[in-house]
Amino acid sequence: MPGWKPLEMTALPTRKLEAWRYTDLRALSAMSFGEVPNPPAPVLPDLALPRLVFLNGVSSENLSSAVPYARGFEAVAEPSAEPLALINAAHAQQGITLEIPAGVDAGTVLLISQAGGTVPFAFHPRHRITLGAGARLTIIEIAKGDGVYWHNPVTDIVLQDGAKLEHVRLQDESREAFNLSTIRAEIAENAAYEHFTATIGAKLSRTEIHAALLGTNALVHLNAAQLLTGTQHGDFTSVIAHKAPNCASRQTVKSVLAEKARGVFQGRIEVARVAQKTDGYQMNQALLLSPDAEMDIKPELEIFADDVKCSHGATIGALDNEQVFYLRSRGIPEAEARSMLIRAFLEEALEPVAQADAKALLEAEIETWWVKQ
Repeated sequence: MPGWKPLEMTALPTRKLEAWRYTDLRALSAMSFGEVPNPPAPVLPDLALPRLVFLNGVSSENLSSAVPYARGFEAVAEPSAEPLALINAAHAQQGITLEIPAGVDAGTVLLISQAGGTVPFAFHPRHRITLGAGARLTIIEIAKGDGVYWHNPVTDIVLQDGAKLEHVRLQDESREAFNLSTIRAEIAENAAYEHFTATIGAKLSRTEIHAALLGTNALVHLNAAQLLTGTQHGDFTSVIAHKAPNCASRQTVKSVLAEKARGVFQGRIEVARVAQKTDGYQMNQALLLSPDAEMDIKPELEIFADDVKCSHGATIGALDNEQVFYLRSRGIPEAEARSMLIRAFLEEALEPVAQADAKALLEAEIETWWVKQ
């Protein structure tokens, strides 16, 4: 699989673009990536679920299980001018295509990416998920790794009438890695896209989601939790386009930032003239555990319809010392008291995760993150 040619790094977006003003890719553009190395021995989650496993971006038949309605990578023309999607389309050689027939409940599927090597490398998987009318599916996507690499996945999602997809993502890449993920979802009449991302790993990461509500009574929930420390940079950017009447969107993004970490939330709601009775809401809250941590928030509303209900809110603060003192006065050690308060802060973002294995996985990862602080 070919590596990344340094000359092509000029195609990366820069901070001159408004959508990238808070995320600087110069550290990535300065790097040279070679051939994709053989991956180290994988460490997979202990979950008894059908799985699709990718090692250094390459599908592993030995570690994957038989997943109904799944097939391999299919090259498609890139319809957009998004820089990262164009780079992905030019280099994608691996990925998964899932097509769930109408009326089928396909259960839960694990999508695992594990990366690692002794030299910097890049991989650009392209996934496509289509649910027929009334179909159901839960995807638990896990990305982990070691070493220096760039993971640049693109996932295209199409939900037909009445379909429902629960998409839970754990991004726990190497602290030396770059993860730039693009997700695009088309949601038809009465369909629902439930999304949750936990951002814990990577030196620099960005999750960019474009969701289009195309039919009446379509629904999208985009929730996330960012837990960052050191000099990590995490960016959660979303664009929700209401293009039909009587649709609803909800976003709750919470960030816990320690040391010199930096978090970004950009949330844009677009309401077309035809999209009367739109109900859109976004909330971003950040908890700064250090005076050197930073959070940048940019909510946007673009509304052309008359009869809508759209709102947004944002808060940034520190742990309440009085609450910490209260818990300590009840015999709870300070570290445990702080952990309890952080867990309570994140509860609202985690609440929509319905799948039991996914919720247990996320709760364990959050607890492990706090213990390491």
